[in-house]
Amino acid sequence: MSKTLFLGDEAVAQAALDAGLSGVYAYPGTPSTEITEFIQNSKQGREGQVHSIWAGNEKTAMESAIGMSYAGKRAMVCMKHVGLNVAADPFMNSSITGANGGLVVVVADDPSMHSSQDEQDSRYYAKFALIPSFEPSNQQEAYDITYAAFDYSEKFRTPVLIRLTTRLSHSRAGVERREARPQNPLHIEENPKQFILLPANARVHYRTLLGKQDAFEEESLNSPFNKYIDGADKKFGIIASGIAYNYLMENFEGQKCPYPVLKIAQYPLPSKLVAKMVDECETVLVAEEGYPFIEEQVRGLLNRTGNIIGRLSGALPRDGELNPNLVAKALGLPDTYGAPIPELVVPRPPALCVGCPHIDSYLAINEAMEQYGKGKVFADIGCYTLGALPPYKAIYTTVDMGASITMAKGAADAGLRPVMAVIGDSTFTHSGMTSLLDCIYENTPVTVMILDNSTTGMTGGQDSHALGVLGEICKGLGVKEEHIHRITPLKGHHDENVALIKKELEYEGVSVIIPTRECIQTLSRRMKKQQAEKKK
Repeated sequence: MSKTLFLGDEAVAQAALDAGLSGVYAYPGTPSTEITEFIQNSKQGREGQVHSIWAGNEKTAMESAIGMSYAGKRAMVCMKHVGLNVAADPFMNSSITGANGGLVVVVADDPSMHSSQDEQDSRYYAKFALIPSFEPSNQQEAYDITYAAFDYSEKFRTPVLIRLTTRLSHSRAGVERREARPQNPLHIEENPKQFILLPANARVHYRTLLGKQDAFEEESLNSPFNKYIDGADKKFGIIASGIAYNYLMENFEGQKCPYPVLKIAQYPLPSKLVAKMVDECETVLVAEEGYPFIEEQVRGLLNRTGNIIGRLSGALPRDGELNPNLVAKALGLPDTYGAPIPELVVPRPPALCVGCPHIDSYLAINEAMEQYGKGKVFADIGCYTLGALPPYKAIYTTVDMGASITMAKGAADAGLRPVMAVIGDSTFTHSGMTSLLDCIYENTPVTVMILDNSTTGMTGGQDSHALGVLGEICKGLGVKEEHIHRITPLKGHHDENVALIKKELEYEGVSVIIPTRECIQTLSRRMKKQQAEKKK
C-alpha cells in the first residue's frame, strides 16, 4: 500500500482503527492529544461508530476502557505521562484483572518538560504493573507496534502499554498501513471471578500474572521490534531504545554503525541479548529517552560489571531530551552542536493571549488581594498558569490537576487567611470537584474562583464537561447558593468584580466565583466558521 504522512500520534490512531478499535478514551494532554482528535475526525472512525468522546479525567478514561475490554471489544486509552498518575489505581489493577478484548494504554512522555510539570518515565509504570510495554523509534514502528499490541493483549489476556515521547508524537514521516480488520463482536468474559478483585480472587490472578513473566520476556527476545545488529568494533556496544535509536544512527553515514547495537522497542528487556552485548563489548553505552530505566537494570544493584555508561554515569545528561550530538559525544565522536545562540536572540516567554478573559480575572484578583499580601492565591494546571508570570504575578502554586483547591484548604486549615484557589472549568471537572467537596464537608474558609472559558483551552479547545452547568455542580456538591456568583471578566465590570471578591474573601466558609467569558481562541475559530458558512 502507498505511504501516508502521519504524526507519530496519528500513526498510533490510524493503527488502532485498522486493528479493529471500538473505543478510545482519553483526557487531552500534550503530547498525546492528537491521537484522540485524529480518531474523532476520521471517516473510518465515524463509519465504524468508534466511541471517541473525551473523558472527565484519565482515571475515568482508564476505567471506561477496562469496561469495553470486559465486553470483548478492543479499547485504547490515551494520556500524557502525568495523566498516568491520575489513572494509576485502575491501571495497576487492570494488570490483575487482565484483559478480555485487546486493551492498549498509550502514554506520551515529555522529556525536557516542554508542556509538563516533570519528566517522569512511564516505562516504570509498566514494569511496576508487571505488564509488557512498547517504545517505538519512528512513525512506521508506532503504527506497526500499535497494530500488533491489540493482538498481543488478547493473546496473553493482559493490558499493554505503549510509550511515546514528544519528538516522536509531534514529528511526521511516511507510514505504510495494513489491511483494516473488523471490530470484535461482543463477548463477555466467561470467568465470573476475572474482574472481581476480592482478595481471594486477586491472589489467584496475581499468581497468574507472575506466571506470564517468562512468556513476556520470550516474546521480547523474539520480537521483530527488538534487534541485535552486530558490529566489527567491540570497543563500544550500544543499547538504544525508542527514538534514541534514531539519534544514534544519525551519527553514521548510511546509518552503518561500526559498533554492535541492541535496538529495544519492546519490554521486558530481552536479558539474553543484553548479556550477549555486555559480554562481548568493552564498554556499553545505554542511550534512552527519559530516566535511566534500561541502564539501571543492566548495571544491577551493585554495578559490578563496571563497563556500563549512560545517564547514570554522566556520559549522557541526566535530564532533558537526547539528540544526535549528545549521543555522538558519549561515543567520543566530534561535537557538532555548533555555536551557542547569541545573547541578542532573546527567548520569548509564553503569555496569555491578547483578549484572554483570564487577564481581567487576574487584574481583579490582584487588586482584591493587595491588602492581604502575597502568597495566598493557589492555582492549577492550564493556560491560566501563565498568571504566575509578569505582568500579573497573581498566583503562587501549581502542582497537579485539582491541587489548587485542596492546597488552599490545607493552608486555611493551618490558619492562613484569606486564601483563594484559582482553577479552570475543565480542570475543575477533571479533579477539582472532590477537592471542593473536602472544603464543603468542613466549611473551610476558601474562596474558589473557577475560570470558565467554556473549553479545555491549553490542549486544543475541547469542550469542557462543565459547559454551562458549573454553578449547578457547585450547588449540588453543597456550596450555599448565596455564595455562588457568576461574574463577567471585562474591564467595564472590574470595580464590581473586585468588590465581590473582597466580600467573599471575608466570608468564613466556602464561596465560589465563576468568571465567565469564552476563550478568545475558540471564539475566533467559531466566528471564522460562521462567516465561512454564510458565504456558502
